[in-house]
Amino acid sequence: MALANENYLKTPEIYCFDEIEKRVNAFKVLHPNAKVIRLGVGDVSRPLPNEVVQAMHKAVDEMSVLDSFRGYSPPQGYDFLIEKILKEYRSIGVFLDKDSIFVNDGAKSDIGNIGHVLGRDNIIAISDPVYPVYENATIMSGRAGVLTDDQKWSNVVYLRCTEDTGFVPELPTEKVDVIYLCNPNNPTGTVMKKPELKKWVDYAIEHQSIIVYDGAYQAYINEPDVPRSIYEIKGAKKVAIEIRSYSKTAGFTGLRCGYSVFPQELLVYTKYGEEVPLIKLWSRRNANYTNGVSYIVQRGAEAVYSRKGKAEVHELVDYYLTNASLLRNELLSIGFEVYGGTNSPYVWFKTAYNQSSWKFFQQLLYENHIVGTPGVVFGSLGEGYMRFTGFSSREDTLLAIERLRRGV
Repeated sequence: MALANENYLKTPEIYCFDEIEKRVNAFKVLHPNAKVIRLGVGDVSRPLPNEVVQAMHKAVDEMSVLDSFRGYSPPQGYDFLIEKILKEYRSIGVFLDKDSIFVNDGAKSDIGNIGHVLGRDNIIAISDPVYPVYENATIMSGRAGVLTDDQKWSNVVYLRCTEDTGFVPELPTEKVDVIYLCNPNNPTGTVMKKPELKKWVDYAIEHQSIIVYDGAYQAYINEPDVPRSIYEIKGAKKVAIEIRSYSKTAGFTGLRCGYSVFPQELLVYTKYGEEVPLIKLWSRRNANYTNGVSYIVQRGAEAVYSRKGKAEVHELVDYYLTNASLLRNELLSIGFEVYGGTNSPYVWFKTAYNQSSWKFFQQLLYENHIVGTPGVVFGSLGEGYMRFTGFSSREDTLLAIERLRRGV
């Protein structure tokens, strides 16, 4: 008799964004001619930068010629891409070893897979509200414990991230082993500046903890006192894994490519207290579980770092940031309490008349034909909030603003 991994049964049967899609489809059945504007799910809408497309076309041609054909990628990724990544870090004063970079098929994969090389008894800390994958990965790996009466998991430490804290997570009052941080934050769009991030690095050093640092939105940072990398903080290489993605930076949501950084200095411990470099375990996992990201996609990612590629990516990021800024300013002008939307493509705001998140979602959908993301899907402390994204087209963003002006 084959037994199931019952931890998978503990996660919601319907992923939160699938539930949104289900409700939107129900609306479309009743209103087949309505133009629905999607400001909810964080998928991009603009085409790939031309420099990326040209690089991938060239790579396809190479694959058709015997002398330039490529098979499996090296498990860590091709040197041509890794060298560009290292150079980009050096431009902000961060110096990394070549062996510390691991190219992946997007940030989401490594966020979930990191649990494979960490002990089952680790206490996990996540923000509330937060990107759902952090909690779901903890549940499915068997680390979450049991669900309590207040719908919290017994072995997870929830870090309050509310209006009172400026939507910056509070340091835990107890010892935790693994901490998930996202900066700029998804869903709130808020950021931690260097002094705030230093507190987390100092905490992790003191408690021999690991920070899983999700930097998927670092390209949207435009203020000098907000770090683009956790490694800008002294001592961070001893305690932090940094995960980045090309999805929201260069429109790779359909291509799938990113990378993770595992510094040589980052240690974990056996039950007898022996030190083990985490990179040693991650390298073994990679060698056994992946054949790498395709050559064609990695050539596309490499093109992001060319002079022309950087200009095109900057234009793309600026397009989405402008959308977010337009939404932020409109929401503020009609009286909403708003966060994010400046160093992030996400705009986080309180619902009208203190309605529940799902009730306000329904109101926006049926009265304004606008789809947002209910804050409660990101955690209990997200109740009473909504998330908009700047990833729609400019035309749809302006149309949504016009509809909001007519009243919510």
